[in-house]
Amino acid sequence: MTNSPIPRVGGKKLLRSDICGRFPDTGKFDRYIEVFGGAAWVLLYKDKHAQLEVYNDADGNLVNFMRCIKYHSGELQREIDGFYNSREMFFDAIEQLNCRGFTDIQRAARYFIKIRLSFGSGGRQYGCSKKPLQKSADYLSSVSERFQSVVIEHKNYDDLIKVYDRPKAFFYLNPPYYGTEDMYDVVFTMDDHLKLNQRLNSIKGLFLLSYNDDPFIRELYKNFNIEAVERNNNMSKGSYKELLIRNY
Repeated sequence: MTNSPIPRVGGKKLLRSDICGRFPDTGKFDRYIEVFGGAAWVLLYKDKHAQLEVYNDADGNLVNFMRCIKYHSGELQREIDGFYNSREMFFDAIEQLNCRGFTDIQRAARYFIKIRLSFGSGGRQYGCSKKPLQKSADYLSSVSERFQSVVIEHKNYDDLIKVYDRPKAFFYLNPPYYGTEDMYDVVFTMDDHLKLNQRLNSIKGLFLLSYNDDPFIRELYKNFNIEAVERNNNMSKGSYKELLIRNY
C-alpha cells in the first residue's frame, strides 16, 4: 500500500479498503481501469490490481502531475523543495499554472502547491494549515515506483471506457458527485451523469461506481447492486453517506 502525495476533492483515502474489498475475484478480470483517477488512492492501495492497469483523468494539470511523478520524481522533488507554506506561494502557484513558458515539471510542482496548501484540497482558498509540504512530497518516489507499470491516460470518460472495454475489463469509477460538480476544475454536467449511466448500462466488462447517497442517483442506478456505506466527513463533524454501485 502506497499513500498518494496529494489530497483531492472526493478522494477515497478513507474508503479505499472498503472499495477494494468489494472488487470482483481476481480471476474475473485481467485489466483494471480507473476512469476518474483523481489522487489514485484506490489504485495505490495494492501493489497490483491486474496485468494491465490504467489511470485516467480529464484534468490536464493532474495528469501532468502524475506523469511527472512516474518519469521525473527526483526532478519534481527538487522543484517542490524550492517552495514553502505561505499565502503568497499559494496564489503565485495558481497564477503561474495559467501562464505559458513553464516546463511540465515546473507546472507539476505548482499544481502540487495549489492542492497541498488549499482549504479542503479544493485548490481555490488558502488553507492556513501548518502541515509541512515535504512530508507529502516524500511519497513521490514510492508512487513513481508503483506507477512504472501503469498506463496514464488523459481522456474523456466516455472515450476511455470505449477504448478499454472488454468482457474481462474491470472499471472503477469515482465521478464528480451529484450536486458538487462546481468543486472540480473540469466541467461535469447533468448530461454527463446521464451519459455515464447510459455507457455503464451497455458495458461489456465489470464496474464498481462510487457516488454520493442521493435519491436521483439511487433512481438512476436502480437496476444495479447498490450498497450504502459511511465515512468520516473531512469538512465537518459526523459521517458522510456514499453509495457503491456495481454490475456484479
